Amino acid sequence: MSAGENEDAIERAALLLALRQRGLRDPQVMRAFEQVPRELFVEPAFRRQAWRDQALPVDCGQTISQPTVVALMTEALELKPAHRVLEVGTGTGYHAAILGHIAGHVVTLERFRTLAAAAARRLAGLGLSNVEVFIADGLLGYPAGAPFDRIVLNAAVAEVPPALFGQLAPDGILVAPVGPPEGTQVLTRYRRGIEGLERRELSLVRFVPMLPGVAAVL
Repeated sequence: MSAGENEDAIERAALLLALRQRGLRDPQVMRAFEQVPRELFVEPAFRRQAWRDQALPVDCGQTISQPTVVALMTEALELKPAHRVLEVGTGTGYHAAILGHIAGHVVTLERFRTLAAAAARRLAGLGLSNVEVFIADGLLGYPAGAPFDRIVLNAAVAEVPPALFGQLAPDGILVAPVGPPEGTQVLTRYRRGIEGLERRELSLVRFVPMLPGVAAVL
């Protein structure tokens, strides 16, 4: 093992320990984090920081979220192998890979063609044939695949778009960072119950804003 690989192994072990110390208890989620090589999903310039618990910049002005936030969001979804999941904001495909190791089928939407194409290559390289990447306006969701058992937003919204709530199955869960696009948001979980949507605030977070439409060039 090279010095770089040894350093990666140490930082990876430290990150997994940090996830446990922060209360991550779902064995499926922990197993997914162990299986997905985060170094494949970061830019080459940040390769040495791949296993640190921090957000990192990626192409098109986007970010790959810090692992502890991804873990919190994933655990809040209460995923099961039979679930169909809609992810809005593919980015590099890292969160989609985590989801794909747990859920039966994942549809992930990205507005930037460059990011979508690169993510699709990474996911295919990992053998995650149950994850489909589409170029689409995430604010509109993916009606052709609805309803979804779980929906997760990887970008901030002032309010969750009605179209996404409309694609959530009965007893479904939606997790999103809700709040001012340029400020601090509240990671919020919604569950569709018999009497309507049940709302629960989870944590303060900072995400890039969700933008409408499909990017014209990138």
